[in-house]
Amino acid sequence: MEDALIRSLTPSVLAVLVRRGADFAAAEDAVQEALVEAVRVWPADPPRDAKGWLVTVAWRKFLDATRSDAARRRREDLVDEEPAPGPAPAADDTLQLYFLCAHPSLTPSSAVALTLRAVGGLTTRQIAQAYLVPEATMAQRISRAKRTVSGVRFDQPGDVATVLRVLYLVFNEGYCGDVDLAAEAIRLTRQLAAAIDHPEVAGLLALMLLHHARRATRTAPDGSLVPLAEQDRGRWDTGSIAEGVRILQAALARDRLGEFQAQAAIAALHADARTAEETDWVQILEWYDELARLTDSPVVRLNRAVAVGEADGPRAGLAALAALDDALPRHTAVAAYLHERAGDLTTAARLYAEAARKAPNLAERDHLTRQAARLNARGRR
Repeated sequence: MEDALIRSLTPSVLAVLVRRGADFAAAEDAVQEALVEAVRVWPADPPRDAKGWLVTVAWRKFLDATRSDAARRRREDLVDEEPAPGPAPAADDTLQLYFLCAHPSLTPSSAVALTLRAVGGLTTRQIAQAYLVPEATMAQRISRAKRTVSGVRFDQPGDVATVLRVLYLVFNEGYCGDVDLAAEAIRLTRQLAAAIDHPEVAGLLALMLLHHARRATRTAPDGSLVPLAEQDRGRWDTGSIAEGVRILQAALARDRLGEFQAQAAIAALHADARTAEETDWVQILEWYDELARLTDSPVVRLNRAVAVGEADGPRAGLAALAALDDALPRHTAVAAYLHERAGDLTTAARLYAEAARKAPNLAERDHLTRQAARLNARGRR
């Protein structure tokens, strides 16, 4: 219970320190020290006002660290600004902190990485996987971002595009990864959509709702992955689907297409099909063409190869796949699927086994291993 409460309060406490004049790197260090103190103290002596306790302790930790530096006069002035004892305001500062972390002094990629680490609570390994880079590379990027904003006053919030990218990656990690952040990402995107009239904000919210509608069917009771084509569509959340489609249609009507709207359109076409066989792959392929034009992303082109294989046949899909770098994550799994669709079960089984060895998580590895075993068993009959 304490861990969950601490996690939910961390962004607000960090925002309070930044607003009161702490530079970001020092504020983050102070908050982390306060969290360690909370884990030690709260089980035996829980505070009546958890946020107020964390703000007070974190501010004192910040001042203690600041007093050891050279600019003593300015640091002593900060003592007068210490928050008064008593209940802290119940404001939700998380979204504001997302904007503050997307500071103009940072590149968009560095701002996203820093926010995911400091506010989203993701590990460096998880962020590196999202960016398709080695963990050491991402650790250096985050360290450089902290150095860049050290001492900077956060009075120039970043742009919407960077914040959307952060929310998208937080949702993906919550949807697919080890930390359940999907609901939090949806909540913050709703707040952003209510505050900003922007078609890509609406597009991202629609995309999240459409994906989240399928969440209950993505895994079996034993925790194994269930592919989209095999999911029980009767258990999809029709309310979330209807809301997502409604939001998407309003965004598309404004004729300012962006990548999140295109992704949401693909998700809506999957949601609209009553069975996997009724999926409109021709339209999905057209949307992937739009998405590739907007992003030029290798991951998009990999997913497009699957759509080509469904719309134009597996041989066409393999031809599209051949144009991509085979080192791309999940490239081997896609090749295995397309070879199976083409009837080359021996090659498909070998590729499924190879893809399992490269899988980024246990659930995916087990799924690919089962696919290889299934085809090998068929070959022995």
